[in-house]
Amino acid sequence: MEDFTFIIPEEDTGIRADAYLAANLPDISRAYVQKLIKDRQIRCNEKEIKANYRVQAGDCLVVSLPEQKEPEILPEDIPLSILYEDDELLVVNKPKQMVVHPSAGHTEHTLVNALLYHCAGSLSGINGVLRPGIVHRIDQDTTGALVVCKTDRAHRALADQLAVHSITRLYRAICIGTLKEEKLTITGNIGRHPADRKKMAIVKTGGKPAVTHVKLLQNLAKGYAYIECELETGRTHQIRVHMASIGHPILGDPLYGPKKQPVGGLQGQMLHAMVIGFIHPVSGEYLEVTAPLPEEFEQVLKKLT
Repeated sequence: MEDFTFIIPEEDTGIRADAYLAANLPDISRAYVQKLIKDRQIRCNEKEIKANYRVQAGDCLVVSLPEQKEPEILPEDIPLSILYEDDELLVVNKPKQMVVHPSAGHTEHTLVNALLYHCAGSLSGINGVLRPGIVHRIDQDTTGALVVCKTDRAHRALADQLAVHSITRLYRAICIGTLKEEKLTITGNIGRHPADRKKMAIVKTGGKPAVTHVKLLQNLAKGYAYIECELETGRTHQIRVHMASIGHPILGDPLYGPKKQPVGGLQGQMLHAMVIGFIHPVSGEYLEVTAPLPEEFEQVLKKLT
């Protein structure tokens, strides 16, 4: 049994206890939090609560989390699009709707399951059994280039480069609305949204610094723009949050864009990790890999031009 203690800050006043804890406990679902509350494993100010209790500033939430066994993650023969591979690492072109790594209650059909089969278990173990080889992530409905490490040596080298923001990461996207400037830089600390714990947001206090450089490739004829985004930092949902913050959400984004999307039939946001470049952990040479635009992205571009 492991205890977690949370003192509720002023900005989170009014959030449901189950929603708050699901957002702040690692890899724990809201449904599991509700079960813990039902099992009397969660107390607020030393008293039992219900899942719909709305937390107040200064509340002390204590969660007694039972020891969880690591689920068995099995190899699956899922086809992979390999852009580059050697004995140390590989770069895959992740398709839309594929989750990168397993989480509680979701242990099948992820990229990790496919990698375990493809690499026959030869993956870096630094991030544990749920995230072997995974040094960075992209969202489920974002496509494109993702580096996977086969050895701990490669993992440490890539993690060091990510920490100092020296990895080249260029994304292509279609945003709603045309842009007046050919280049702009968006900044602002990104943290959990104060009211919606499923979302991230630019926050006034806390969060982590985030910088996105945007280049206009083409203003499209029907009120959209085709853009390139270069990440200086790599925060959760960074491009999606930053573009929404300036009034130009990514087309097809169900979380940060309009509830009714102006272009129907899209399977998530039009966001693609096109280029990734880094110093190879063994050769010491710069390696840059490009993931071609997916067919759906190309079709939408033609439709909007």
